[in-house]
Parts: sequence; structure tokens; C-alpha cells
Amino acid sequence: MIDQLWLIPLGFAAGILGSMIGLGGGIIVVPVLTFLGVPPTVAASNSLFAAFSNSIASTISYSKQKRIEFSLGLKLGLLAIPGTILGAVISTDVAPDIFKILFGFVLVASSVYIFLRKQVESKEKIISKQLILLIIGSSFFAGIISSFFGIGGGIVFVPLMIVGMGMSMKKAAPTSQFILLFASLSGVIVHSVLGHPDFIQSGFLAIGAFFGGLVGAKLSLSVKERNLKILISIVLVITAVKLFFDSLTTGSLF
Repeated sequence: MIDQLWLIPLGFAAGILGSMIGLGGGIIVVPVLTFLGVPPTVAASNSLFAAFSNSIASTISYSKQKRIEFSLGLKLGLLAIPGTILGAVISTDVAPDIFKILFGFVLVASSVYIFLRKQVESKEKIISKQLILLIIGSSFFAGIISSFFGIGGGIVFVPLMIVGMGMSMKKAAPTSQFILLFASLSGVIVHSVLGHPDFIQSGFLAIGAFFGGLVGAKLSLSVKERNLKILISIVLVITAVKLFFDSLTTGSLF
């Protein structure tokens, strides 16, 4: 148990970033665990514990800052639950190499979003019937991604709220963390029922992620994000390349 205490600072660092950008700290936790040989399903389910803990702390802090759209967040969170159940179930038998390739694409998409997120902010839009259908479908898809990869559904929810619904980044990231309360909790429950998590690892990650969420929410008010987003984007792309390389060199895909 002592030799796994390093998971606390990992969860802390991931929690800070996850809270600030609204994507969930899984984009940091899952690659690290995967590189260390943790099976994909275990890595994803462990990461969800951290995401849930992080979302609790972030929601507490952001609610005090009055930056959460609770009504919208509740609806999107509930819509994501069926997807999280499906994501946990289909993750059971995923091949490590397939997981690495798919997760690599998720990281590339995340890095592009982080780097360009200021440019995608738009004016408030009228929610049409077509947009409602898009929101429902996107929420279900975000739930699958959240539970399958253990990253939370922020990579879908944040752009959806900004581009599709015209919400400002100042409120989209905090609202995304509130949504993750529902998405990550339902994923945690299903993964646990299926016997996926390592509860010791999950506990250490969750401890670090909770305090990281508190710090990240405060830093989001004052941090200069230009250098931060460049650094994060570079790290994510490098990680994605490493995942692609690992999956191809093992040769198990062919």
C-alpha cells in the first residue's frame, strides 16, 4: 500500500487540470496508469473514482463562485447516465492495443480543444428542436466516453455548451464539473459491480483529485492560461503518439 502513495500527487495534479479546463483529470491519470502496465479497464475505472472526487470538490468551489448552471447541468448529467452504463459494460473485454489507439484519438481531440478553446466561444444561441436532439445524443455519447475511458465527458459537454448553446467558458467548465458528478458516479457504480477497480489505487487517486479540485477552481480565476494550454496540448499530443506507437509495436492488432 505504501508504495502506491505516489498516486495521491498524481491525482492532485490531474485534479487541478481537470477542474480548471472542465475535461476531467482522466486525460492525465489514464495514460500514466496505462504506461505502467495497468489493464485498460482497471485504469479507466480507477480514474473514474478520481473524476468523481474531483467533481465534488470542484462543484463545491464553483458553486460558491456562482459559476454553475445547475438546471442545465442536472439535465445533461441525467441524460449521460445510460451512456455511462453502456460504456462500463463494453469496456470489460476491450483489447489493450485497441484501447490505446482510441484513447490516443481522444487525447488529440482534447489537445486541439484546449489550444483553441478561446476561439470557439460564441454568442448565446436559441435552443431549437434540432439542438435539443443533438444535446440528447451528445449527452449519451459523452456518458459512453466517460465510463469507457475513465475521463469524464467534459470533452463533449464543454464544446457542446460553448459552441452549441453559446455559454461562456467561465461557466461551461464549472458546469461540466457538476455534470461529471452524475456521469462519474454512475460509472463508478457500474464498474464496481462488474469488479473492475483496484480500490486501493482508486482511493489514493480520489484523495489527491479532491484537493486538486479545490485548488484548480481557485486558480481558474487568476491563472494566465496561454502558456498552460500550450504545455498541456503538447503533453497530450506526445502522450497520444506514445500510445499509438505502443499499440502498433506490440503487433497484437494484426
